[in-house]
Amino acid sequence: MNADAQTANDAVIDVKGLSKKFGERTVVDDFAIRVMRGQIYGFLGPNGSGKTTTIRMLCGLLTPDSGEGQCLGFDIRSEAMQIKCQVGYMTQKFSLYEDLSIAENLDFIARVYDVKNRRQVVNDTLDRLGLTARRAQLAGSLSGGWKQRMSLAACLLHGPKLLLLDEPTAGVDPKARREFWDQIHDLAAEGLTVLVSTHYMDEAERCHSLAYIAYGKLLASGTAAELVAHSGLTTWAVTGEKVHLLARELRGLPGVDMVVPFGVTLHLSGADAPRLEGSLAPFRRQPGLHWEQIAPGLEDVFIDLMNSARDNFQ
Repeated sequence: MNADAQTANDAVIDVKGLSKKFGERTVVDDFAIRVMRGQIYGFLGPNGSGKTTTIRMLCGLLTPDSGEGQCLGFDIRSEAMQIKCQVGYMTQKFSLYEDLSIAENLDFIARVYDVKNRRQVVNDTLDRLGLTARRAQLAGSLSGGWKQRMSLAACLLHGPKLLLLDEPTAGVDPKARREFWDQIHDLAAEGLTVLVSTHYMDEAERCHSLAYIAYGKLLASGTAAELVAHSGLTTWAVTGEKVHLLARELRGLPGVDMVVPFGVTLHLSGADAPRLEGSLAPFRRQPGLHWEQIAPGLEDVFIDLMNSARDNFQ
């Protein structure tokens, strides 16, 4: 098998030209993405950017208005049912039955998918996700972190080859988020492919590759290091007393594209390094401030991308 054929076979998601309108508004516009087998692919963007709509087109829940491609080797238009059978989709909102126990919920989902050896699979999944001790607890009484873990268990019951996770850790505490991501990395190491949307930069940094979508348009893709390196941003950090007052003076100056507070530190970024440094020069002579040029972070890159995107509500 030649290299091109091998690469094509390893692409679990490979789509291009995807577009979707609701009424007169284009929610997804000429979108393309390729996700390789065993990757954790991060999907980032502001609320209303089209992430959920794209995920639903990929798993066969929505038919694109235009575009083509495959998911798990099946055509996203004509073979949507085959895709649904091999995908685990975790929605933003908890969607299981709150008046059933954890075990009863999982048993119901296993019946829906006609899972063989259903009871054993449910027990094994409860054990794998650390839910055995809580199996009889009603889903409605669980905290956000345990609901998230239960939802992941439900996604895994039928042995999917692809997980689509739509903001799975929203509202979950940091410890539960870290444990969730440890589980995701374990699954990816076993060959499962994961596409996950998130707003958290620490989670984005744990992905193998990233795509940033804003207002229906794909703006950038690559590894975290590649996105930072290709951003073209110059970033300065300034620390000192009353930096919040300094922020007011700096906003809007030539070359100062972003002013972002981080506690008692400001990050100042711009795409035109000479203009940025020229605007900062008078302030760098003020006493009581410590200035340092730093590498831009992912958050700096994504805020810059969002600022440059055209709002499709307008």
